[in-house]
Amino acid sequence: MIVAIGLDIVDLARIEAVWQRHPERFLERHFAPEEIAYCRDQADPVPSLGARFAAKEAFQKCWHQTHGWRDVWVARDGAKPQLDFSARIRQELEERGWVAHVSLSHSKGYAVAVVIVEQGEVEKGG
Repeated sequence: MIVAIGLDIVDLARIEAVWQRHPERFLERHFAPEEIAYCRDQADPVPSLGARFAAKEAFQKCWHQTHGWRDVWVARDGAKPQLDFSARIRQELEERGWVAHVSLSHSKGYAVAVVIVEQGEVEKGG
């Protein structure tokens, strides 16, 4: 069962402008170290930064409490992006039996993310 859906779109020119004005502060304030490393490995880091920024915003639209920028981040499972969380959010997701899914995309000028939070499968005792 779907609990919540969040969607966010980011103007990449805006991300690039902020990043150029405050390069290290912007990265350290908004992104986890593994996100920074992944984005810096790209030929053009801006679309990947924008998609991750959008994912954080999309998750916030699903979540019932305000959280920090670095409480939610995009990790990689091979080529597939997935969300990871601070201990507090992860614990609450587990307690509620919720699972979060993310999809990222970007074009020349925009990045977008969709997050779906669903009730996970309940395991039946054997």
